[in-house]
Amino acid sequence: MKVFRTIAAVRAARREWPMLGLVPTMGFLHAGHLSLVARARGECGAAAASIFVNPAQFAPHEDLARYPRDLEHDLDVLERAGTAFAFVPDVEEIYPPGFSCRIDMGEIGAVLEGAIRPGHFAGVATVVTKLLNIVQPDRAYFGQKDAQQSVVIRRLVRDLDLPVEIVIRATVREADGLAMSSRNVYLTPEQRQQAPLLYQALRAAEHAYRKGERNAAFLRAATLEMLHAEKNFAVEYVSVASLNNVQELTGEIGSALLSVAVRLGQTRLIDNIVLDGDATP
Repeated sequence: MKVFRTIAAVRAARREWPMLGLVPTMGFLHAGHLSLVARARGECGAAAASIFVNPAQFAPHEDLARYPRDLEHDLDVLERAGTAFAFVPDVEEIYPPGFSCRIDMGEIGAVLEGAIRPGHFAGVATVVTKLLNIVQPDRAYFGQKDAQQSVVIRRLVRDLDLPVEIVIRATVREADGLAMSSRNVYLTPEQRQQAPLLYQALRAAEHAYRKGERNAAFLRAATLEMLHAEKNFAVEYVSVASLNNVQELTGEIGSALLSVAVRLGQTRLIDNIVLDGDATP
């Protein structure tokens, strides 16, 4: 596996791979990331991964400084996964002195995660656009766990006519249902035992949906009731929203995105389930 640290090096080598899938990451890789690499290799013949902790998507009070990092481990697992190359730029390579551009994603970037973390999706959209322009992959792969991010990136590619196909892969979970996340390392042993309730609450609402419940308010309330059963959860939101633009739905719904965000101690957890009346249970 080749490791590139500059934009010039990536561009000079890009022609070596006629078809390429890109997996953008912030590092501290887990099985969810590697499932994206495997799919990229399977569909494109070659996979690349970027490792870049993007400061533009962190607010001043968030965990940029303590975000988990282990570059040696990341490069090792990417090489064993058959990755063609890893792009590991410094901050100054992506944001050189005088850099001032940011991409405003409008309403879809201002609700839910965007409301809790103002400016977050401008940072995400900007760095993803740069990575796609630098690597010029045929396909780019992201996980469903960051559901709103997936909606934002699809809209970004559509609106800016970027020549890349976006592939969203199902959330990879631990055996007890907890969505894999680099931030799970923050959880204490006791919190790690409590965290799976997040997915259990989503599944309970999904079960009601499968039984025919279609009222958005009922599904929100049912999810919230289960989350409140864990006294250590500080709930930030429970959302039943459009799959296309993450705007909240009311009344009777068809397909929808059910998503939640909580704080468990100092750790922020998000998760979601797609409610799709046409899907097989």
